Amino acid sequence: MGHPKKQKKKYETPKRPYDRQRLEREGNILNEFGLRRKHEIWRAESTLRDFRHRARELQAKKDEQKEKQLFDRLNKMGIKCSRLDDILTVRLEDLLSRRLQTIIYKKGLANTLKHARQLIVHGHVSVSERTMVWPSYIVMSGEENRISLSPQISAKMIQAETKAK
Repeated sequence: MGHPKKQKKKYETPKRPYDRQRLEREGNILNEFGLRRKHEIWRAESTLRDFRHRARELQAKKDEQKEKQLFDRLNKMGIKCSRLDDILTVRLEDLLSRRLQTIIYKKGLANTLKHARQLIVHGHVSVSERTMVWPSYIVMSGEENRISLSPQISAKMIQAETKAK
């Protein structure tokens, strides 16, 4: 057991820190999803690794209840899975595309991914009437329609668009 005030890491660092292919791949992912640090990638990889580990355990030793819980969790997150093999084929990009930052950009509420991140961090985004300040928040499929900007920001963006025209 660790100290109660000191939280443990939610990710593992790469075993080979200077692997060129990994560095290039991570750089592309950083740009594609507007991430700020590589540990955001590593955290998503750890989450994905956990899902795959649980799926492999369930393939070896069947447990209908745990299998149903895993499917429900992934489907609620917006990652469609109906078999254990589907879980093993889930990619990192599938998980990163469920982040609040990415969804705000794809919905057109922000001009860029960095702009989406700034809106979230500054507290201008709410999900189901709750203000979210974490760009890494995984949006569940039912919450996707309930994402909104604060009224002040929406009005400013509309004014800026009309001035640009």
